[in-house]
Amino acid sequence: MSAVLGEMVHALRTVTKAEAVALIHRDGAIVATALPEGISQETFSIMCAAILGAGMTAATELGHAAPHRVLMESEDATFLIQEVGRRAMLVLVVPPERRLSDFETALERFSQAASKDLG
Repeated sequence: MSAVLGEMVHALRTVTKAEAVALIHRDGAIVATALPEGISQETFSIMCAAILGAGMTAATELGHAAPHRVLMESEDATFLIQEVGRRAMLVLVVPPERRLSDFETALERFSQAASKDLG
């Protein structure tokens, strides 16, 4: 794990007050995470990669462009899974009362910086 990317993930978690933040490769391999204690990083990252992959497959089967972002909402959390460059994705989990629009700028800056560091 890149120390810089690890610091960026932890900083994003602090700025957004997220429950969880993860930067993962499309195949589910972990790049950097800031997850709560007791969470299986591997299971979490693989399932998030599968969710984005399933969304891409569903969209392209209907003849639509592949999504760049998947949003899941439950009673107690909002999950954002978003592309970062061509090979990675960002996962952000926040309480439902937090609006993603409140930290769009932070997400955009993170994505740009992480894309450069990922190569």
